[in-house]
Amino acid sequence: MSDPVHDAQAYTPIGGARPAAPAYARDLVGYGRNPPDPRWPGQARVAVQFVINYEEGSENCILDGDGQSEHLLSEIVGVPPYKGVRHMNIESLYEYGSRAGFWRLHRLFTERSMPCTVFGCALALERNPEAAKAMVEAGWEIASHGYRWLDYQYVDEETEREHIKKAVEIQKKAVGTRPIGIYQGKPNPNTLKLVVEEGGVLYSADSYADDLPYWNTSFGKPLLIIPYTLDNNDMRFSQSLEGDRFFLYLKDTFDALYAEGETAPKMMSVGLHCRIVGRPGRSLGLAKFLDYVKSKDKVWVCTRAEICDHWYKNHKPIVAKL
Repeated sequence: MSDPVHDAQAYTPIGGARPAAPAYARDLVGYGRNPPDPRWPGQARVAVQFVINYEEGSENCILDGDGQSEHLLSEIVGVPPYKGVRHMNIESLYEYGSRAGFWRLHRLFTERSMPCTVFGCALALERNPEAAKAMVEAGWEIASHGYRWLDYQYVDEETEREHIKKAVEIQKKAVGTRPIGIYQGKPNPNTLKLVVEEGGVLYSADSYADDLPYWNTSFGKPLLIIPYTLDNNDMRFSQSLEGDRFFLYLKDTFDALYAEGETAPKMMSVGLHCRIVGRPGRSLGLAKFLDYVKSKDKVWVCTRAEICDHWYKNHKPIVAKL
């Protein structure tokens, strides 16, 4: 029988009690000094999980009725949004991701037979059926990245609820299956409640709070949180002119977790964007890291769906009826 692992306040490592933390809406405690053994398949010391964010075609654009152009995560740093008009340079930088960058990443992973998870914005998937088909043919997991690549901080609850519903429906049509995971990306305090309310989502990635999955039981039904990353993420290296910078940071992260994994295995997420690391000069750094990971033993390269399945089977929360 597996040891129950759930939200931090209730987690008790074998052989020791933990001091009670004061009640607070945020969890600042986590698993503490003795995190659980995830018991990854094959006695892996680290679970490595690659995410390709597929967003191009779902960003802010006047053509879609938005009040301004997109201004985030492109080659132009610090560009302000253009109010009420199109920004042609930003549009074409995003188009590079869907037209060329995606296919470069597709080749890098499929040639090495390495799995990945796609965080797919529903509208972007709908607008590029060929890319969506290639994801399915490659056997990749396609998790939801929301209906569109928008900031939901000030979006009202009903609109966000409708967007989550549309994201699921459109993805079903685009790739043939519904998502079991979601990464809204720019959530608000209502997002997790709405994800649980949707009913079919098994995990959320809208957290950066841990090196291991954990359960959230704040909204009645336990929801698995599989944390994502903003440090092992090409968005931080978008202005680097060489891929080695990205490779070295990923390698250092992997080496640290691999060493820790001898006694305390963890997971490592890597975030990728078609319009960023899909550029030729940056893609070589990613290729080097993929080959480096493949050269190591006791490494589980997996999708988030596989991590989700493993956690549901081996680390159920006490209150879960799964």
